Parts: sequence; structure tokens; C-alpha cells
Amino acid sequence: MVGGGHNGLVAAAYLGRAGKRVLVLERLPQVGGAAVSAQPFDGVAARLSRYSYLISLLPSRIVAELGLPIRRARRRYSSYSPDPAATGRTGLLIDHRIGVAEDFYRRCRSVTQPLWPTMTEPLLTRSQARKLVDAQASWVALIDEPIGHAIRAAVSDDLVRGVIATDALIGTFARLDEDSLRQNVCFLYHLIGGQWDVPVGGMGALTDALVQVAHRYGVEILTAAEVFAIDPDGEVRYRTADEERRVHGRLVLAGVTPTVLASLLGEETQPVAPGSQVKVNMVLRRLPRLRDNSVTAEQAFAGTVHINETYGQLAAAYARAADGRLPDPLPCEIYCHSLTDPSVLSPSLRASGAQTLTVFGLHTPHGLGSRAETTEAVFASLNSVLAEPIQDVVMPGCIETRTTHDLEQTLGMTAGNIFHGALTWPFAEDDEPLDTPARRWGVATQHDRVLLCGAGARRGGGVSGIGGHNAAMAVLERPARPRPPQY
Repeated sequence: MVGGGHNGLVAAAYLGRAGKRVLVLERLPQVGGAAVSAQPFDGVAARLSRYSYLISLLPSRIVAELGLPIRRARRRYSSYSPDPAATGRTGLLIDHRIGVAEDFYRRCRSVTQPLWPTMTEPLLTRSQARKLVDAQASWVALIDEPIGHAIRAAVSDDLVRGVIATDALIGTFARLDEDSLRQNVCFLYHLIGGQWDVPVGGMGALTDALVQVAHRYGVEILTAAEVFAIDPDGEVRYRTADEERRVHGRLVLAGVTPTVLASLLGEETQPVAPGSQVKVNMVLRRLPRLRDNSVTAEQAFAGTVHINETYGQLAAAYARAADGRLPDPLPCEIYCHSLTDPSVLSPSLRASGAQTLTVFGLHTPHGLGSRAETTEAVFASLNSVLAEPIQDVVMPGCIETRTTHDLEQTLGMTAGNIFHGALTWPFAEDDEPLDTPARRWGVATQHDRVLLCGAGARRGGGVSGIGGHNAAMAVLERPARPRPPQY
């Protein structure tokens, strides 16, 4: 196993459970990839989900089959969105129990609900998937035509349109009306698994649970082991602190990006869709005051706070970024995990009223703006809806900005793309061959003995474990290696 991200650990645990001998090689000093918690600020006892921040698509099936000891918490509110066109910045607070654009989301569910169980099954073809969905008009709206058309047809309010549209743009640099439909694929992945939850204890709690289960099944995990070459016949060469080593396996499962894998194989790399996001982690002395007096800060920050994300603002931000300029204002989303899961803070921090804050900025494609410029753009966007500057409530020294360059340099995510490349539909095209276990499960490479098991696999987006699950299923479906003759 090359790479010990959450998908790699899922694959390792499944294979270990099946009695296979598994070695996980991780370049970094710890496993987990983007699904880790860290205490990034000296002397401040707050464990932040440093990269990934919510559990999006992790199927209950994987949790149950592996016996993962994890807990997930539901946020009190769905979202709060200040209206930039309203006097006093009043906004829209959405309770989980109160619907918005209900007819639109009902039509979305008519597509996502029948497709969701297929994510952990062999790939359907496009025709088979479409036949599985009864509502053909909904299929056309979500799968065949740019999602922007469906959003505008369903909702007239610019603010509500924007709240819906952001799910098509997280980490994806696209227009909502693009014929490429990459925004549609992103939208589908954000809706297909249902509610996004906070992992109790932070993202690192998921990784800890996976490591515990993998060890239980005899998986060997080696950290600080940098793989530098892979041979298609199954030989892997890697470096540790003191020497270069090699190991030979029946199969190699790669949790790295397809671009990194090509490089390890000595093959020509192909251009990859760049990432398009910036993430700022903070610890606050207290929640900031809002300009909107109709909601409390505790209500607003209990869900996702959408800032400067109306439909019109999203379109303007894309156009500006495509022109090589940082959006102004920058569309942002805020998550305050400590309101839902106070365990990420020490008792003394909880008693003091401190909170964590994660800001996710959209339409900041790889290479656009320096760290200082993107951080400033994030703060300017936040302050446009606050009654006081966010800088006034941040604990001293408790600001950390993670750009696409950081993801590439630290985690090996090519061009900072959080999906390891462009997302693909969770079904095969009708003319695609599905004649091997790896192809049927969407984890094939050009080499029979090398499989993808990370986010770059088909159906690998998000913190889901699906890429790892499907890689393990492909391995277990392969014919057993014939035993040598006995004399």
C-alpha cells in the first residue's frame, strides 16, 4: 500500500480482515493524509481538523463492516447566509427541520438516493444508472445539463441560489453553466451521501479508528517511508531514515494522486485539474459579533456560514479569478466545529469561551495570489458581515492559512486538488470495458498489478473511504494465485 491516507487505511483494514498480508508505506511521520487533527498553535490546546474538516460520504456499511469506533455529531443548524443586498446585513438561517428550495432538493434526492448504494458496488454503466432513477427529468437536470440551469429555474432569490450553488464549486474551478459539467459532478458528490457530519474528536479521530482496526487485523504500517519508485511487476522501492529498501508484493495499491503514481512508475504525467480553494484555521477568544441582530452568533456559527456567496457573487468571483485576480469579495464558508464538538478544546479553553473557526475560500485557483494576499482577502470577506473585525477576537498567533501550494508540498496533492484530479461520474460510460475486477470497481490503472485506492479512483472524492473499499473489493475478487504443484 503506497500512501497511508484514510482510503489506504480502509483498503488495508479490509484486506487484513480477509487474511491478506498488508504493508502500508507512508511518506509522512504520521498516517491519515488530509484526515488528521493537529495542535498547530504553540501553547493553545485546541486540536484542529487541519485539512479535511467534515465527514461527507463515509457509508455506514464501511463503519459497520470494519467495526470503526467513531462518533459523528449533527450540527444544530444547516446554514446561515447574510444577505449582502439587505440593510443591516440580515440573512437566511436554515434549520435542519425547515426546508429551503424543497422541491429542488426533492428532485435531487430522486437521483442521489438510488445512486448512493451503488457507490460501494461494482460500477454501473450510464444506461444502467439512468434506468435505476425513476425521475428522468431530474436525471437530465443533474446529469445531462449544466446545473446552473436547474438552480435558476427552481429558485428566483439570488441568495438562495447561491447557497445551493456552492456545492457545485467546492474545490472546483468552474462556471455553473459550463458545458464540461464538472460542476455537476462536484454537486452530485456533495449531495449523494446526505448530511455532512462533524467527527467527534476531529478528523484525526477517524484516522485513529482506522489505524486501530488495521492493527487488529495484522496490517503493518510504516511511517517516514518515502516510496520513490514502483515497478509494474509489484516491486516498490522506498527510503527510510537510514537506508533504501525494496519490497515485492502480489499487488500494489496506490493512495497517491494519479499524477504522482505516473511519476513513481517512470511514466509521462498528464495535466491535472488544479485545486481552487484556500483554508484558514483560527482559534478565537470568543465568537465575533454579527451585523445581523436577528440571529445570535451561536446560531449563525452552529452550521455553515455562507459569506458573499450569492449566485451573482459566485459568477463574478469566477470571472475575476479567470482574469488572474483574486475575487473581491471572496466567496467564503465558515465552520465552527467546537460548537458541535467541544472536545477539540481543552477544559480551560472551553471555560474561557474560546472557539475554533475554519474558513474555506472558493475560486482561488492554484497559483493565484500569495498566502498573505489570500489571507487578507478571507479576512476582508468575513469582516463585511461582522460588527467587529475578526482579527480583534483571534487569539494571538492563532491563524494558519493552507493554500493549494501547501496541499501539494505537504500532502502530495497534485496542483492542490483535494480530489486528486477532476472528479468523474460514479458510473462508467456505456462503451467502457468492465472486464476485470479493477475496472468493474473503478480502481484500474494501465498495469494489472497496480490499483488506485485513493481519491483519484472512480468514486474516490471526499472523506468517504469508498476508494479504499472498492480497491479492496477488486483485490478480493481477483482469482486466487495458483499454488505450486506438490510432489
